[in-house]
Amino acid sequence: MAFNPLKIGKYTLEYPIIQGGMGLGISWDKLAGTVSLEGGLGVISSVGTGYYENTHFSKKNINTRPFETENFYSKEALTAIVNNARKICGSKPLAMNILYAINDYERVIKDSCEAGVDIIITGAGLPTNMPEFTADYPDVALVPIVSSAKALKIICKRWTQRYNRLPDAIVVEGPLSGGHQGFTYEQCAMEEYQLENLIAPIKEEIKAWGDFPLIAAGGIWDHNDILKVMALGADGVQMGTRFIGTHECDAAQNFKEVLLKAHKEDIQLFKSPVGYPARGVRTNLIQMVEKREGPPIRCISNCVSPCHRGQEAKAVGYCIADSLSDAYMGKLETGLFFTGANGYKLNEIISVKELIAKLVHGEAN
Repeated sequence: MAFNPLKIGKYTLEYPIIQGGMGLGISWDKLAGTVSLEGGLGVISSVGTGYYENTHFSKKNINTRPFETENFYSKEALTAIVNNARKICGSKPLAMNILYAINDYERVIKDSCEAGVDIIITGAGLPTNMPEFTADYPDVALVPIVSSAKALKIICKRWTQRYNRLPDAIVVEGPLSGGHQGFTYEQCAMEEYQLENLIAPIKEEIKAWGDFPLIAAGGIWDHNDILKVMALGADGVQMGTRFIGTHECDAAQNFKEVLLKAHKEDIQLFKSPVGYPARGVRTNLIQMVEKREGPPIRCISNCVSPCHRGQEAKAVGYCIADSLSDAYMGKLETGLFFTGANGYKLNEIISVKELIAKLVHGEAN
């Protein structure tokens, strides 16, 4: 089966495959630029851009960590990442993933628009005021991530009333995704919240407002998985973890090795300072946290508002900014290694070009 191109706002993707935005530093210029070049949608993660090029763009560091929100979400670094991705993909569509829960959400959206991204994807909360911050950039497509028809209804209602616009697409993320979930621990295991059961009711809610693409995410691994969710009504897919297994992925080799060595039982849900359950690999950090022996928590970077300046980090036992940055740099002792539920299936590192060929045509290719 040949996949049709996917239109998001004014932009058309050759293949309906979106690379999930993975922070901190897992999907920056090399990965996102190459995915866009090869016909999918490359998605840069805005998280922790101050770490880019060994904190070269961060104006102030403490113990090699970007100090305060303005340095952790460095505008200069974000612009450099977008520019370097553009050198790879040219004028092909390029996206930015911006978590709604971050401090300086408004600024980071505006920084991304100024840097020249075409599409902005937002999860980790309901971005009811997202269009407000892109008013000067009407061509930028807006794509919220939702986990229920109710959430989509709230967004469409607010956006229509306040801004007279609708999402250009939505990502429907089920509870098998890597990183933060839009569900409680209990819901993550319940049948009605699995991706295959979310698509139909959300598709119905879309019809009540108009017509825009539904992109399915969370646990999609191969060509057959793409066919399955498309048969259920999805117009495209978003995949994160599978792209970690590429040469172009911006993470350190050690990060990739953690996934290559992981077994199914190593991938678990655990508490996060962001307030949502998060999925990753059970590594040394998680074991230390369980014994209350985790690294000291100083809240140097002030990254997300739900953490309340390190209060939640102390409650769960680790700083998410420090731990994700350590993983990005390949520090096995203190890194937090996010992955989707299927991360244990990763068994090789290949090029993005080869991976997209496998996803489009099947694994034999």
